[in-house]
Amino acid sequence: MKQPLSSKGSRMSSSLQNRQIQKTVFLDRDGVINKDSKAYIKNWSEFTFLPKSLLAIKKLTRHHFHSYLITNQSIINRKMVPLKTLDKIHANMMAEVRSAGGRIDDIFFCPHVPEDQCHCRKPKPGLILSAQRKYRIDLSRASMIGDSAKDIECAKQSGCGFALLVKTGNYTEAAQILSDKGIVPDYVARDLYDAANWIIDNVNL
Repeated sequence: MKQPLSSKGSRMSSSLQNRQIQKTVFLDRDGVINKDSKAYIKNWSEFTFLPKSLLAIKKLTRHHFHSYLITNQSIINRKMVPLKTLDKIHANMMAEVRSAGGRIDDIFFCPHVPEDQCHCRKPKPGLILSAQRKYRIDLSRASMIGDSAKDIECAKQSGCGFALLVKTGNYTEAAQILSDKGIVPDYVARDLYDAANWIIDNVNL
């Protein structure tokens, strides 16, 4: 079975890994943190943070939430970029997040194309379940923030307590798909900052 990949650039202390983590937010990347592109984000020069996304991550960090990136990155198996390029994009992203006062604890990504039939490509729950196993996350109190129907479906399939849809990416298409499937997000947010505020105000731990 094909496995999801986890970034090696972020580590959590063993004391945290030995106890269950409750204050958790899973973040999609493209369309949530940065501007999406139909041509894919192939290098750092194409990566543009969405307004207030860095501030949103900073605010989650200040309120003691652990954030994990959960992202499909089929550019790897499409042979569009080598893994080292994706690693560089993520290293630069993490550096900017830290400089802004925030923290993303780890990155979990799926490098596969749909034809690979992996268990980690969203909407399948493999990425979130991998994070749950690694960090002993209480999924019933965890939140997922995404811009696509795949993100919301992934949250539901994995057992996340809260699924939030933002309007900064593929919202129109996502809303229609979710409506057709009878799936209702817990909150529809203007952007990541609005979603972060909702989680801070409504997810009581």
